[in-house]
Amino acid sequence: MRIVSACLLGIKCRYDAKSNPDKKVIKLLNKEVLIPVCPEQLGGLKTPRKGNGILDGDGRSVVSGNAQVIDRGRKDVTKNFIRGAKETLKIVKLYNIKEAILKQGSPSCGCGLAFQWKKINGKWSNRRHKGNGVTTTLLKREGIKILTEEEIK
Repeated sequence: MRIVSACLLGIKCRYDAKSNPDKKVIKLLNKEVLIPVCPEQLGGLKTPRKGNGILDGDGRSVVSGNAQVIDRGRKDVTKNFIRGAKETLKIVKLYNIKEAILKQGSPSCGCGLAFQWKKINGKWSNRRHKGNGVTTTLLKREGIKILTEEEIK
């Protein structure tokens, strides 16, 4: 049993009300129980919503209180991301889950890459940068193994 980013199973929970269905992840449903989660929705954000990014940091910076998550309108949604990560962790503990498959690049679920806001040549840009998302950071601290959809064989 694993948790999985709901968007990877075709659930339309992304910020733009779309999904990121992944054939390899969906195929796993024939072999094991996958519990879909969307940390951003669990944190109270609606769908659709404005795109989000971590402001000059990564998930570790956010969890430790040294960075913020903001949306494209510059609204601080850090509390929502922290709440969603904690709610995801509750599900993990409830079912004694040891492994997760999370969406690469997400400011919540990203593992190794996450969307971050950076000022480049005087303009704000939301791009994938090295680092983990907020939920990934919290789950890793609890010893949960994180895989991205790109690592599924």
